Amino acid sequence: MPLHPRFAPFNFEKWVADHADKLKPPVGNQLLHHESGMIVMVVGGPNTRVDFHDDPVEEWFYQIKGDMMLKIAEGGEIYDVPIREGEVFMMPAHTRHAPQRPQEGSIGIVVESPRMAGMKEGFEWYCFNCKGLVHRAEVSLMDPSGIVTALPKIYDAFHENEEARTCPHCG
Repeated sequence: MPLHPRFAPFNFEKWVADHADKLKPPVGNQLLHHESGMIVMVVGGPNTRVDFHDDPVEEWFYQIKGDMMLKIAEGGEIYDVPIREGEVFMMPAHTRHAPQRPQEGSIGIVVESPRMAGMKEGFEWYCFNCKGLVHRAEVSLMDPSGIVTALPKIYDAFHENEEARTCPHCG
C-alpha cells in the first residue's frame, strides 16, 4: 500500500529538541498546530509568570514531562491545581489562571479553540498582600501566533509601569 501523500506523523521528541531554545522564559510557548479547528501549543519550563490569563475558550492541558502548578484566582482567593507529569486537565473558559512550570526542561501541551471575532484575552495581576486585582490588559488574539508575540509586549508594558504594578486597594 502506498503512504498517504499528505498525512504523516512526526517525531515529537525530535521537534521538542529542535525547538528547545524557544521553549524558555518569559513565555516558552511555541505553536505545534494551528491550521485546523484547534490550536496546539507546546509550553516549556521553567517559567516565572505571575499574571493570570482570562482565556475566552476552554483549555486542555497535558503535562508530558515534569510537573506544573496551575494557579486559579476565583472568589477573592488563589488556589493551586497541581498537574503532575502524565496528567491531563480541562479548564473552563474565563477561568483566571497562571500556569507555572517551575522545573527546567518540563514540557506540556495546551490545546484550545481558535478565537472568534470580538473575543478578548485578558491578562491580570493580583496583589500578593490583599489578593485584589492590581492591573488588567486586554488584547484580541485572532492570529494563533499572537500569543507568542503579544505576551512579551504585555509583560514589558506592565513591568515598565509603576502605577500598573501598584495595588489600588492596599498600595
